[in-house]
Amino acid sequence: MKLEGIHHITAITADAQSNVDFYAGTMGLRLVKKTVNQDNPTVYHLFFADEKGSAGSDLTFFEFPGVPPGRAGAGDVHRIVWRVASVAALDFWEERLAANGIETERAGGGLRFADPEGLAHELAVVEVADEPLIADHPEVPADHALRGFHAVCAYSGAPDASHSLLEALEFESLGEETWEARGANRGGLYVYEQPPEERSLQGAGSVHHVAWASTLDEHEQWRDRAISAGANPTPVIDRFYFRSIYFREPSGVLFEIATLGPGFTVDEPLEHLGEKLSLPPDFEHMRAEVEPNLRPVVNPRTVSAG
Repeated sequence: MKLEGIHHITAITADAQSNVDFYAGTMGLRLVKKTVNQDNPTVYHLFFADEKGSAGSDLTFFEFPGVPPGRAGAGDVHRIVWRVASVAALDFWEERLAANGIETERAGGGLRFADPEGLAHELAVVEVADEPLIADHPEVPADHALRGFHAVCAYSGAPDASHSLLEALEFESLGEETWEARGANRGGLYVYEQPPEERSLQGAGSVHHVAWASTLDEHEQWRDRAISAGANPTPVIDRFYFRSIYFREPSGVLFEIATLGPGFTVDEPLEHLGEKLSLPPDFEHMRAEVEPNLRPVVNPRTVSAG
């Protein structure tokens, strides 16, 4: 029984339109679901991924309009690492990001930058057998496109405290506080780094949680594994697009274990993902109340296609 790498990563934005412009425009991802935060249905939950909305490429955002900027500290994921195919891809992104006003830095063989709200990213040239998870974008050649998540980097002042839980969840230690969750089809890394002195402040540009991928039939067993290692997971929560359990690992990072399915095509055809506001059945009765309070979002992909 193994987790299939990173399922999704969820962060916070203060402005849904600017967020969509950057991730569906500049970064070339596909907006695959426009829905609401199921714990607070007055605000957007936006999902960006590859062309199929695949787990392993799915970066999501809660919009809290006007929320102040966040600051990563101990107990936070502070950088998201994406796979790209080649050094030529790094060159492409260095040029494209500069043209869009984003400063970059070459570090450790990769390309580091932050989105307009300060969320840190790194593009890394990675050779793995995992399927590349690529979105179609007219300005981003497939050879240079993002290919899915490689890692998340978290701040922890006492990473040793988390080892027993990670081992119970079948993460493999790769040394130097790097752990891998690798299943039959996909893997992802969890990397600890020393935290800054400043305390964490959740806000725009900060990561809310990281989700790890489970098959449907093993999901309950992962909850049991977490409990056996001293975690306090929630009951299984049906998010309609997947099922979830949540718990904090000892460093303070909020973990989710999410299922591979049913998926985003459960309520929209693949060719029209993310084009309208989708509400799970339990929330559909709230549409007349919720939709008028959400600021309209224009998808640059839809505009360019038109």
